[in-house]
Amino acid sequence: MSPDFIVGLAGQAVYTVLKASAPMLILGLAVGLIVSVFQATTQIQEQTLAFVPKIVAVLLAVLLFGPWILNVLVDFTYNLLNNLHNYIG
Repeated sequence: MSPDFIVGLAGQAVYTVLKASAPMLILGLAVGLIVSVFQATTQIQEQTLAFVPKIVAVLLAVLLFGPWILNVLVDFTYNLLNNLHNYIG
């Protein structure tokens, strides 16, 4: 295994993790931004108001995108294990 091959495999793993976590991160970011704008306009400075909606949004994202995330991770693992003979020798 050459260093370029290892770097390519690590890059593919990082890309897979980013792709799998993107729906939850984007939805959490959007809800956080909306709640922050709401807090700024109404001058409500309650910490739980910013925290609870983001948790609910991330849980909903896991429920909605869970099968797709599982499919992405299984595809990566399947590809990794099917090409294991190339990685070893």
